[in-house]
Amino acid sequence: MRLLTVGRPRDKRLVGLVEEYLKRFRANWTVSWETVLEEPLRKGPDSRALDREQERLLRRVGSQDIVVLLDVEGEMVDSRALAQRLQQWRESGHPITIIVGGSWGTGEAVRQRAQWRWSLSSLTFSHGLAQVMVAEQLYRAWTISQGHPYHK
Repeated sequence: MRLLTVGRPRDKRLVGLVEEYLKRFRANWTVSWETVLEEPLRKGPDSRALDREQERLLRRVGSQDIVVLLDVEGEMVDSRALAQRLQQWRESGHPITIIVGGSWGTGEAVRQRAQWRWSLSSLTFSHGLAQVMVAEQLYRAWTISQGHPYHK
């Protein structure tokens, strides 16, 4: 499984939290964290910048990958449902790529490529905090699938 993000959090504490969650996985579930270059932020969405980020993301996605996109308009699920969905995809044998776009989201082609669009909440979070929350939810999904007591 792979977490593919546009940029990394600027706050090193958030980077440390993502790395901490990802290193907790055991051999039967491995999650890597890869990034593509984030375009400089503007005062509003810039379609050319989104297109460039989109191209970078799509170049990193394999043709057989199951793509999950973190998206404000995506489906909200509880942690157990997420764990079940990820486990089913893992059993399919296809690589799973979870994309967290940039601060202004992603381009339409990334949304079209995704098999599932996932929303963490109806609340708005910073880009860096969203990356931490995705890493934590992936770890929580793993603990659920393993019967580990982390998820209560």
